[in-house]
Amino acid sequence: MKFLIPLLGKTKTTYLDAGVRDYAIRLQRFANVELPVLKDRYNRRESDAVIKALEAELLLEQSHSASFRVALDPGGQSLQSEELAILLDNWENRGITTICFWIGGHLGLHQSLLKQADMLLSLSRLTFTHEMTRVILLEQLYRACTIKAGHNYHK
Repeated sequence: MKFLIPLLGKTKTTYLDAGVRDYAIRLQRFANVELPVLKDRYNRRESDAVIKALEAELLLEQSHSASFRVALDPGGQSLQSEELAILLDNWENRGITTICFWIGGHLGLHQSLLKQADMLLSLSRLTFTHEMTRVILLEQLYRACTIKAGHNYHK
């Protein structure tokens, strides 16, 4: 299984960047992890709608090889860690090889991505920065993989 998580810009906060790198390394024991960093293609003076549309284009370009696309959105399905582990196992059993997770920028995801996603997933009803979301997602994927493998990390 492969997790593709395109990142809209670098993780600038040092401790969050360390968390992203740490969990990406841990996850490599269970799955291939790709975290391509996408460069902004917009002028910061452009409207929010234009910025979100351009970010959507960047995310779509990076996810063309994905067999399943998950958009992180507060309105998405909320799962317990054990449920995520079961879901990953089900996807793997269905032959899904590359799962792409879309994390929006500071403005969130463009509506077009929410419509094109195979699943909407909520990590919490709380709001996190897009940089924090990276660490939380990677940690939850790691946790789900350890649950699948029967390891004690989750306990």
